[in-house]
Amino acid sequence: MLAVLLVGSFAFAQESKKISTYNYGYNGMEYVVMGTNETTIVSTFNSKHQIKDEVAAKVYYEIKDNNFTTGDTIIINANNAKVTGKCYINKRGKLTSINFYYEKVEWDNGLTEIYKKA
Repeated sequence: MLAVLLVGSFAFAQESKKISTYNYGYNGMEYVVMGTNETTIVSTFNSKHQIKDEVAAKVYYEIKDNNFTTGDTIIINANNAKVTGKCYINKRGKLTSINFYYEKVEWDNGLTEIYKKA
């Protein structure tokens, strides 16, 4: 009977979810694409070091492949996290600047980090 109870509790146990805030992050140009007619620079703000390069590249392709406007919230699926943030797009001549501000990072291990300005 005890074995059945233990197996049942493990089967229905949920992963523990932990939520924390952070007020630091990496800011800077992370991804540059130079084409024949246009240059695009992706900058990230409040980013997490482990995934900043991957997320910047995915932001570029998400913006390129979809119709987003400046100020839209987008979700980027990285290898070990899901990042939610706001994207601001500025075009001047042949230069496009994409600024992506991290708002929330949901790690695969159950930890959710929310950016909160200090």
